Amino acid sequence: MRKKYFSRLYIILLISFLSACASAVRTPAGSADSRAEGTNAKAEDLSKYRPKFNLPNTPNSGSGTATAAATPMPTNHANAKVAALMDTLISMNKSIRFAQGYRILAYTGTERKTALDLRAEIVSRVPDEPVYPQYKQPTWRVKVGDYFSRIEAQQVLLRIKDLAPNAMIVVDQINVK
Repeated sequence: MRKKYFSRLYIILLISFLSACASAVRTPAGSADSRAEGTNAKAEDLSKYRPKFNLPNTPNSGSGTATAAATPMPTNHANAKVAALMDTLISMNKSIRFAQGYRILAYTGTERKTALDLRAEIVSRVPDEPVYPQYKQPTWRVKVGDYFSRIEAQQVLLRIKDLAPNAMIVVDQINVK
C-alpha cells in the first residue's frame, strides 16, 4: 500500500517539476513570446503618448535671465488672511508659560547646605542655565535647565557629571521663555 502511494507521489512530483522547467511560451504564429524570454524584447515606443509643452520664447537680455514681465502673478492668493491667522497664532503662543520637557535632577537629599553648595557650583560651571532648588519637606532637590529635547539636556548633563555623579535627566514641566 505504501509503495503505491509513494510511487504515485513520485510521478506527480516528477510531472510538476518537468512542467515547471518548460521553455518559452509559443504564440499561435510560432514565434517565442517576448514576455517569457525578455532578451529578444523590443521596447515599445511610447513617445506619441507623452505630453508636449510649447514654451514661450522669451528674449534674453544677454545675462541669461528671463524678463520680469514673463513671470505670471498669482490670482488666488490669500496673504491678508494668512497674515491675520499667523498674528492670532503668535498671540496665542505668547500666552503659553509652561510646557512638558526635561530637566536635570542633580541632587536629591535632606541636607540643605549640600544642595545650596551644589547649586552654586553648577551656576559657576554653566551660568546661562537656570538652576532650581526645591524643598518639599524633608527633601531638597536641585534641578537644572529647561530643555525641550532630551539631547539638549544630555549635553549639559555631561558638563556637570563630575559635580553631581548621580545626576539624571527627568521629565518635568519647564518654563517657556
